[in-house]
Amino acid sequence: MTATAGALVAALAFAFGTAAPAATETPEQTKTATTETAKTKGKVDETVTVVNHADGVAAIVNDSVISDYDLRQRMALFMATSGIKPTEDMMKKVRDQVLEQLEDERLQLLEAQKKNVTVSSSEVDKAIENITSENGLDKKKLEAILGDAGVHMATLRAQIAAQIAWSKLVQSEYGDRVDISPEDVDSEMRRINEGADKPHFRVAEIFLQVDNPEDDDKIRKKMDDIEEQLRLGAPFNAVARQLSQHPTAAQGGDLGLVTEGQLLPELNTQLMKMHTGEVSQPIRAAGGYYILFVRQRFEPQGTVAKVEAPAPATPPGTLPLARVLLPIGAKPPAALRDNALQAAGMLRQHFNGCEKLGEIVAQMKGAVYMNLGVMRLTDLSGEMQTALKSTQSGESTQPFLSAAGVEIIVRCDKAAPKITTWTPPTRDEIQRQLFEEQIGVLARRYMRDLRRNADVQVR
Repeated sequence: MTATAGALVAALAFAFGTAAPAATETPEQTKTATTETAKTKGKVDETVTVVNHADGVAAIVNDSVISDYDLRQRMALFMATSGIKPTEDMMKKVRDQVLEQLEDERLQLLEAQKKNVTVSSSEVDKAIENITSENGLDKKKLEAILGDAGVHMATLRAQIAAQIAWSKLVQSEYGDRVDISPEDVDSEMRRINEGADKPHFRVAEIFLQVDNPEDDDKIRKKMDDIEEQLRLGAPFNAVARQLSQHPTAAQGGDLGLVTEGQLLPELNTQLMKMHTGEVSQPIRAAGGYYILFVRQRFEPQGTVAKVEAPAPATPPGTLPLARVLLPIGAKPPAALRDNALQAAGMLRQHFNGCEKLGEIVAQMKGAVYMNLGVMRLTDLSGEMQTALKSTQSGESTQPFLSAAGVEIIVRCDKAAPKITTWTPPTRDEIQRQLFEEQIGVLARRYMRDLRRNADVQVR
């Protein structure tokens, strides 16, 4: 792969949340891997990561083998969907996290098979369609990105199948026990209306359970590592899908809409200090450790936005700018040009001002970041001036082609805070949220009991 092509793969990969390619399996290693596809009644009707491999065993869960191949593939998948640069130190941290997740998934799958829970290939296909749609990709692009990272598509399908199986199992076991009555909805609506003068939050979470107080320090260390990954630019929803131990993991950790007093006290205290786009530090609360992500903050109902734009920090006719370049040259082949423009367009979706832009681009092999400082607009090229005309403070331009390649210019002047006021949810939305809250508690208890009764041998 040429350096230019590598830059494009990295850019496309990053748009899905990936970093540099991980080590791939050799053809000989791939030939020795045999996957069990459960097609019989009582088993998950989808290829899962029950793989026997000649190069060793990573763990045995209730007599079910997790091979080194399984672990390498899932580590590669994590790196390919987390945006983390796969340094030697980071890989060591990720290994333990991913192996523990594989152990939990194996327990969940074995329990699902025991309870005759099935997952069809069409259900997995639908989940993959949702993932690609969220990230502006199609299936072929996804397969190419994973392939460049050394990940077989079957590995992603296996993880998704396991998540679906666990969700269906929890619903099957506990769905009938969760009874949300009209009176419950009425009570919650009264509580919500009473809180109309409070801020509301659309929140996502990452949760790691602490079953034994003696494990508290170990779990906290894992959460610190996850926080570091997020700080380096890993997409929250990708990390939540891979590592969170709450059923919300299948939805990228999404908790829905919450308001003051709705979450555990420790979480609520932190949440009230947060604003749109912010991620919390690890929070110790009942059950384990949490990291919260505020997708959007809504101010109290009836709030009138009276926000004045900040005074210009630079002289008239100037702007503080940064530049991101995919260096493909002035006259690339049409296919390369089109791919670069598409990659840059997806990459642009991850920009949120200049504060961490350098760190984000530094993880992309081949991409170039330049802090241009305060520039006079008349000193910029015609392409840059044209691209900047349709931007506001803090925004980036649409990707454009220049003599150097495909470029994006980012405005580093701060935008005025955006205030969004809260609109009360419907009865159906309230009922769904109450159901998810109650069944989530039952699911955590179920998983805790499975772990306590499990025979797990780590090699």
